[in-house]
Amino acid sequence: MQTKTVREIADYVGGRVLGSESVAIRAASTLDNAGPGQITFLSNPKYTPKVQATQAAAVLVSMPVTTSAVQIITDDPYYAFMQVVVLLHGHREHPPVGVSDKADIAPSARLGQGTQAAAFVSIGENVTVGCNCYFYPGVSIGPNVQIGDDCIFYPNAVIYDGCRIGHRVIIQSNASVGQDGFGFATHKGVHHKIPQIGGVVLEDDVEIGAGCAIERGTLDDTVIGQGSKIGDAVAIGHGARIGPYCLLVPQVGISGSAILGHHCVLGGQAGVVGHIKIGNGVRIGAQAGVINDVPDGATLVGAPAIDAGKARRAYSLIEYLPELRKKIRDLERRMEKRDRGSDGN
Repeated sequence: MQTKTVREIADYVGGRVLGSESVAIRAASTLDNAGPGQITFLSNPKYTPKVQATQAAAVLVSMPVTTSAVQIITDDPYYAFMQVVVLLHGHREHPPVGVSDKADIAPSARLGQGTQAAAFVSIGENVTVGCNCYFYPGVSIGPNVQIGDDCIFYPNAVIYDGCRIGHRVIIQSNASVGQDGFGFATHKGVHHKIPQIGGVVLEDDVEIGAGCAIERGTLDDTVIGQGSKIGDAVAIGHGARIGPYCLLVPQVGISGSAILGHHCVLGGQAGVVGHIKIGNGVRIGAQAGVINDVPDGATLVGAPAIDAGKARRAYSLIEYLPELRKKIRDLERRMEKRDRGSDGN
């Protein structure tokens, strides 16, 4: 942990200071918990009252607010806060282990300079690993896997044979990449396994969360695009293609051969059926069920998923449905009574 002045932090994030530039900052914290010597941020205007009441020494904001804290004005406070956290706290440091004599490294595997493998790591035949990668205990890398530079594999991550991993990829604990897809041909009531001859490609700067399952393709590769981040316990089916810079929140499910464009965001437990195309910049709410193609820029919620604006109007009626049902029954009785009176005349 480092201590920096407000001036040093402002220079680092390209911000403008309102207040004392010499205030020392030793840590980052939330609006609710920040105190003396700490910095926080405001990215959502609805939390402005919390900035006014904060005990933080400094706050990152997009425009000046009323507060006792020193303010650093920046275009994107949340991004600037990320930079500050890295500056003050840094990323996790990995203990130096070299290549453990308890690791099982195949004779034909090639490890780049600076790559480290802890005890009980298994790296198969004809694997190529770039420079400065780190393998935590229990990682298993199948044969013929290609791995770029600066990748991190946390404990018990598994990469099946023939997968291709780009640079700066992070695989969290217990994730599985490249297992067989869920592919079966049912004949006379019996499910016959279809060989999965495709692979998995994780492009540069992808992160795979803990407990994820990324299936290999039946024929074509499953692809996770550059810079995409996959949350914990996400399942991605065989042959799916996730575009660049997507965010898949934990417990999302993507069925086989679905295609997502770039910069899509899927909320927790959202599900996507197979063989559909989701456009660029699409936002899908938590627990939504997507069953049809989605155009660029759409925002969907609900199951089945529909346009968010329509969904809000529809859901707002739910609490009134019993009352509406009662009114409809009353109208029906009145109509029946009127009709009986008309017949009598």
